Amino acid sequence: MTTELRTHAQRASERIPPIALPYVSERARKALDLVEKFVEEECIPADAVYQQQIGKTVEERFNSHPPIMEELKQRAREYGLWNMFLPRNHFKEGAGFSNVEYGLMAEILGKSRIASEATNCAAPDTGNMEVLAKYGNAAQKKQWLEPLLEGKIRSAFLMTEPNVASSDATNIELAVHQEGNEWVLNGQKWWSSGAGDPRCTIYLVMAKSDPNNADKYKQQSVVLVPHDAPGITIHRMLSVFGYDDAPHGHGHITFKNVRVPIGNMVLGAGRGFEIIQGRLGPGRIHHAMRSVGAAEKALDLFVARLNDPNKVAFGKMLNEHGVMLDRLARARIDIDAARLIVLNAAIKIDLSNAKGALKEIAEAKVLVPKTLLETIDMAIQAYGAAGVCQDTPLANMYANGRTMRIVDGPDEVHLQQLGKAENKRGQQVLKYYKTQDANVERVLKSHGLGKVDPLQLNRESGKGGSRL
Repeated sequence: MTTELRTHAQRASERIPPIALPYVSERARKALDLVEKFVEEECIPADAVYQQQIGKTVEERFNSHPPIMEELKQRAREYGLWNMFLPRNHFKEGAGFSNVEYGLMAEILGKSRIASEATNCAAPDTGNMEVLAKYGNAAQKKQWLEPLLEGKIRSAFLMTEPNVASSDATNIELAVHQEGNEWVLNGQKWWSSGAGDPRCTIYLVMAKSDPNNADKYKQQSVVLVPHDAPGITIHRMLSVFGYDDAPHGHGHITFKNVRVPIGNMVLGAGRGFEIIQGRLGPGRIHHAMRSVGAAEKALDLFVARLNDPNKVAFGKMLNEHGVMLDRLARARIDIDAARLIVLNAAIKIDLSNAKGALKEIAEAKVLVPKTLLETIDMAIQAYGAAGVCQDTPLANMYANGRTMRIVDGPDEVHLQQLGKAENKRGQQVLKYYKTQDANVERVLKSHGLGKVDPLQLNRESGKGGSRL
């Protein structure tokens, strides 16, 4: 790669944080440099081509598959950059990288709109493939996982519903019941990301199969539903701050007596909550590292604006205004901190599993979108009017970034989880300080002293004047 196509003097493999280096193989380091080369030289330039090939009308946009995508997918395979997201410790179907190694790659993929799909590492397919690889039976893998791994089809994950607080997944209402050798589904979903793509052929649907179960976490099941099953109606695609995200889309879908074979239940009835928890853990890491990449892109745009000689304000270049340098420094600190917290979560997953890294995943899920939005906002402020219009990618980036505080669990859910977990130490901390107070009194007594107010000591020592 030429220096002109890299915003850093070092290659990606040379920028791995030292704390993560022991967990990154030589093979992964070479792949990381290839990812950077592929994204910078081929994907980012092709982003504009993709945008134009989608079309202009709504009908065109949601019935398109830009040819540039298949060209890039072929190139990605030639590079050997395909299905990098399936971690080697848990799946045999992937490229054999760890969560840490793929996390570093995902950061670079996050700088391009189309790079993740070009390498077959785009959501929601990644999470859906993990579900099928981890929980699917042989028939389900043959019918759905294999074509997904080949990039021949796409998928959607349907959990969120319009009439309930879906941040609590136990609230879902879409019902599924058994009739003979079929499952029958009735209800509605929205924010069904990926459902607009004409190549989306399978939905993974979270449904309520046992509403009267005393254990609210065993009332749900995950059902595989073909997109063209009779009784499915896609009413509309929802926009994100006015962006329709075509052809991917976020569908509002209803199910009316939709029937699927009995073999389309994943893992078994009542196992839905277990499945989605297994799905969301690594997926949150993928989102977070792509968001770190987006934050780096926003920072690059910020730096470019500060150093543009045509943009002089009040007699100075923007990089001569102290407030801008202060913002730049703070953004650099925040992004580096965000990256480390995500890599720490990825390391914890690799060493145990997603369940063993709940705290670390939640920390990353809260911190990273906040950092991304603050960085984009600083860049927007530097660009002024250009920052909020289509002449820069910043407004679109902000819209996408803002959803990250909601998808895969809103901030409030993760903060509550973290707060409860941290507060479990309450009695232990009280016992610690009670014991330490007793230790202090014991040591003071052994020296012929008793407890006094520290401020009183300061006042007494000041009576004779300073010795300095």
